[in-house]
Amino acid sequence: MAGANLQQDLRVITEPTVYLVGKQTLVDSELDRFLDDHGVSWESDSEVAAEVVTETAGRVCYMSFAKPRPGGNAAYLGHIKEVGHGSVLEHAVWNFIITGVSRTLTHELVRHRAGFGFSQLSQRYVDESVAEYVEPDVIAGDPELHAIWLDSVTHAHEAYLKLAEGLNRKLADPQAAAAAMLPADADRTTRRKAARQAARNVLPNATETKIFVTANARALRHFLEQRGAAAAEPEIRKLAGKMLDILQVESPNLFGDYVRVPLPDGTSELQTAFKKV
Repeated sequence: MAGANLQQDLRVITEPTVYLVGKQTLVDSELDRFLDDHGVSWESDSEVAAEVVTETAGRVCYMSFAKPRPGGNAAYLGHIKEVGHGSVLEHAVWNFIITGVSRTLTHELVRHRAGFGFSQLSQRYVDESVAEYVEPDVIAGDPELHAIWLDSVTHAHEAYLKLAEGLNRKLADPQAAAAAMLPADADRTTRRKAARQAARNVLPNATETKIFVTANARALRHFLEQRGAAAAEPEIRKLAGKMLDILQVESPNLFGDYVRVPLPDGTSELQTAFKKV
C-alpha cells in the first residue's frame, strides 16, 4: 500500500525553528574618527552593536554627543521608543533562517515588505518528494481531525509524486517537450524542473518550507506587534514568540519592553507599551 508507506515516512512538524545567522557589526575606528573630526568624545555603555548603531543614529540627528542624558543606552532607546522616533531603529539589522513553517505562514510573512528582505525555498528547483508538512495545533490535538488532515496531505503528496514522475517521463517525448515549450533535446535536469513546477500545484499550504529573512529593528517590532497579537494566526504567532526570544537576548534595550500575556488556550500574545514606534 503506497499510501500506508507514505504515511509512515511522512514527517509532521508543529514547531518552527529560527536560526540567527547574521547581525549588526560596528566599525569602532570609523565612529571614533567621526567623533574626533567633530571635536567630541562619546562612548555608549552598550556592547550590542545594534544598540550602539541606533543610539549613534539618533544622536547624529541633534549632534547630542557632548552632553548625553544620564541612564546610558537603555534610557536613550527607551526615550526613542516613548516618543516614537522609530526611523533610527531602521539602522539595526538581523538575518534569520526560518524552517519548519508552512507556506500558509510564509504567505503572511512576505506581506511585511518595508524593512524586510526574503529569499524562500523554490518548489520549481527543489524536489518535494520528501514528505514534510506543518500541522496546526488545533488539528493535531484532536485524533479525529488529525486523521482527516493526515489523509489529506498523504493523498496530495501521492499526487505530487505521481505527477512529477509521469510528467518527467512524458517530457522525454520530443512532441510533448515542444508542447511544454521545452527544447526537443531537453536534458534530464530541464525535464525534472518542468515536471516539478507543474506537479507542485497539488501540494497544500501545509507543505513545509524554508525562508531566509533580513529585517531591521523597526520592521521587526511591527512584525512582533502584528503577528504576536491574540488575533494573529496561531502558527505565525508562535514564530513571533520564538523570534522575540532571540531578539530579547540579542538586544534587550531594543526589544526588552515586550511582555507575554497568557491566552485562554495556553499560548500567549506579545504586548508592548510602545506601539508603532
